[in-house]
Amino acid sequence: MVLDSELLHATNGAAKRERVNRSALVRRALREHLKRLERQELEARDRRGYQQRPDDPDEAARWERIAVWPER
Repeated sequence: MVLDSELLHATNGAAKRERVNRSALVRRALREHLKRLERQELEARDRRGYQQRPDDPDEAARWERIAVWPER
């Protein structure tokens, strides 16, 4: 992996502050980025689904009628 000098310097500084080596810092950052991408893709999929088939406003009312709520 090639980093320009500014990014390399910032990465080294962050690794030092986090008390990990540069490779560990980059692995963690990459994992977090990939998780974020996956979450964004799932949200986009859900958004498309709701646009194609919007919520039925009466659905919640139907569930409320049959739901069993715990006693307080």
